Amino acid sequence: MAVNAITLILNGKKAGLPQIREAVYAYRDQGIDVSVRVTWESQDMPRLIDEAIEQGAKRLVIGGGDGSVNEAVTALLNSNYASHLESLPEVAILPLGTANDFATACEIPSTPTQALELAINGTATLVDVIKANERYCVNIAAAGFGAQVTAETPVELKNFLGGGAYTLTGLAKALGFKPYPGKINSEFGQHSGEIIVGAMCNGRQAGGGQVLAPNAYINDGLMDVTLLRGFSPVELPQVVEEIKSMKREANFCHHFQTSWLEFDFDVPLPLNLDGEPYPNKKVRFELIPQVLKLVVPQRCPCIKTQVV
Repeated sequence: MAVNAITLILNGKKAGLPQIREAVYAYRDQGIDVSVRVTWESQDMPRLIDEAIEQGAKRLVIGGGDGSVNEAVTALLNSNYASHLESLPEVAILPLGTANDFATACEIPSTPTQALELAINGTATLVDVIKANERYCVNIAAAGFGAQVTAETPVELKNFLGGGAYTLTGLAKALGFKPYPGKINSEFGQHSGEIIVGAMCNGRQAGGGQVLAPNAYINDGLMDVTLLRGFSPVELPQVVEEIKSMKREANFCHHFQTSWLEFDFDVPLPLNLDGEPYPNKKVRFELIPQVLKLVVPQRCPCIKTQVV
């Protein structure tokens, strides 16, 4: 059953797609109230979110990539209406980015017409988000060289190579990358030393299809964390094996689940939240359980059907 009072917020770069325009007109002809708004600059999203809520929107459809979804969820949960979570509109995703990692892992359709069909007729379920200081992250917070790869890969290269852009740039940097010294605190204690990369995962994949947390769920109340310590070229085979094995106890690559994690580094650490740059020396990552009403397919693989 379709939800009425829908606001579709499109990334300005994708607003001219004819199939979206045609689909919106078709839904309007069916009597479904679909308003369309377009972002032009960075502060448009918070304003458009507030306006949609004030105008009675029951569902927000975010048309863009992972960054647009991040921007929308951060604006929604930082809005003046966030103190009344139960009354916040539901969120649906229309994947229009280069990678669409979060939507892909959730098996949201990649074609605009099918994705819009789910966005309007699908059912919302409560999911978790990661809070990073005052910001929010729906999919994955990446720290260290992985964040720098995402930030420095040119848009043209992303479009040409897709996910391969991240892989190639990352491989070129990994062996020569200088680790970051600092402290990491969690419910399991404190780790002091140097890390090359850290990934705090609510979702499963980032960087254009690289699966970082194959067993993560977006509604289980936990982050799946991977931390990779510095290594030399001769130790690379062991590092690769540890990454594949996903064991918690290891020499270089540590995997564990936690509800919170704190970074305290000597220099600003390259960090991105769903691909959006957020360099910082001190960050507290905290899993906020079941705070977002998200529209996903009925058999979404990232939803745990029985949450304890």
